[in-house]
Amino acid sequence: MDAATWRVVGRAFPGPVGSAVWIMVTVPAPLVFHEWSHRWEEDQEVSTALWWTVAALSVLSAVAASKARYARQRGAAGLVPAVAVAMLVSAVFLGASIAVYRWVIPMSGAVGWWSVLFGGAVSATCGAAVGHLLGPRLVRRRLSDPHGYLVGGIVAVLGILLVQPTVRLGAEASTVRYDVNGYGGVGPYPASAGTPGELTLPAAGRYGIYAVGFAPRDPACQVTGAGLPARSAELVTIPPGDYGGDAASYAWVAVFDVPGPGTYSLTCRSSDEQASYQVGDVPQIRGAVGALIHWPLVAIWLLGAAPGLLIVADAVTRRARRPSGPVLARPR
Repeated sequence: MDAATWRVVGRAFPGPVGSAVWIMVTVPAPLVFHEWSHRWEEDQEVSTALWWTVAALSVLSAVAASKARYARQRGAAGLVPAVAVAMLVSAVFLGASIAVYRWVIPMSGAVGWWSVLFGGAVSATCGAAVGHLLGPRLVRRRLSDPHGYLVGGIVAVLGILLVQPTVRLGAEASTVRYDVNGYGGVGPYPASAGTPGELTLPAAGRYGIYAVGFAPRDPACQVTGAGLPARSAELVTIPPGDYGGDAASYAWVAVFDVPGPGTYSLTCRSSDEQASYQVGDVPQIRGAVGALIHWPLVAIWLLGAAPGLLIVADAVTRRARRPSGPVLARPR
């Protein structure tokens, strides 16, 4: 392809606003919708999230084809190039979404990857044809600087609000094993959570502390015993929950290490004196989301605000490139 064709392809890609909308529609939206529409013990499968992506491809492809048509031929001869450009853009964004659900949030369940690719191709083709027919009516001018700052700020705030539930729900859906083995715990009756509870741990290593039911997710827990001085448990920044069954639900709230097997003592100070906390094996969470739940909260907020900050940065960059002096008329 020549340089002009590559420029058309580049213009067809969504800018920061379109990319932010794509992220929100294909990652937080399916996770939050499933949480609202299903019982808490029903795990979301990866196929349900990917079909949101397939459906969103039609809109993405329509916008890309509209931009390609606007930049090149406007007649029937431009249909094939516009569809080809839209398909290329759609393939990039579909590949990015598949990568997210394979390596960042690899949820349970089987998915027919060929079915997803075929469905994505059909969705993108239909959207590209509609976008080519509508043409410039789908293309809008770029946001002005004040609008760019406003939209960027709104998107950043929405990202900060959505990133924590997205990480939590993604970790819950990507958990392949958890086990509250009954190693011991504290609370509820007759003793309070602050009263020491006995733990019988079978081996050295890392163990998880689970909040039972509606117990607060930020207890100040300490473990001591078997020659181990009092050691504070490390809180999980974004505690994944919805573990358990009909009898009780659990949330993984903290983690601690012990040097060897033996009997230990656990105390947990909480705002609810009758809260109950149990010790079990650390859950196995696949993908990068298993590390994200331990990130500092500020880093998580920055991750969520990144799309909005990119919109603001784009507005700042365009303003910096704009000539500051008067524009002189070109001589005829």
